Amino acid sequence: MLLPLAAMASQTILVFGDSLSAAYGIPREAGWVSLLEKKLAQEKPGWRVVNASVSGETTGSGLRRIASALAEYQPAIVILELGANDGLRGLPIKDMQRNLAAIIQACRKAKARVLLLGMRIPPNYGITYTKEFSETFPLLAVKFRTKLVPFLLDGVAGDPALTQADGLHPLIQAQPRLLENVWPALRPLLAR
Repeated sequence: MLLPLAAMASQTILVFGDSLSAAYGIPREAGWVSLLEKKLAQEKPGWRVVNASVSGETTGSGLRRIASALAEYQPAIVILELGANDGLRGLPIKDMQRNLAAIIQACRKAKARVLLLGMRIPPNYGITYTKEFSETFPLLAVKFRTKLVPFLLDGVAGDPALTQADGLHPLIQAQPRLLENVWPALRPLLAR
């Protein structure tokens, strides 16, 4: 029996992030997004991954390009990994929250499910800023009822054996751990 053309078409996961997802400082094929693509090919064929991550991206610049990315790739799922650069630059938390909310709403309008990847930052800008920054991700996940990875770099951040010389970007050997952090939250979205 032949399947209808729509049933044979692959569904797309759009990874929309910054250098942490763009495999900064390591070969792109060694990054967690490429590892995700390989895992899906083995365990969930029929899904393709598009990595639209850009090193240095802030939530503001991400907001400016989300509409074109959604139109081009028509994803079923968007893995949203932005905010770290806002925090490292000390940009206003309210602006970051507004931008992330607008990106999530644009994804929803395009009928894409969202997986939000949480982030934490060093306390360079004080305790209040650092706290408000890290609380942004769970607050948005609750508000928009999205799946959440509380901290993408869990088990990696702060470990010099797993981070590049800048102390921020994960090494190749840390990439499987990043995928392990993402996979449990992503897997239920693949079943819908």
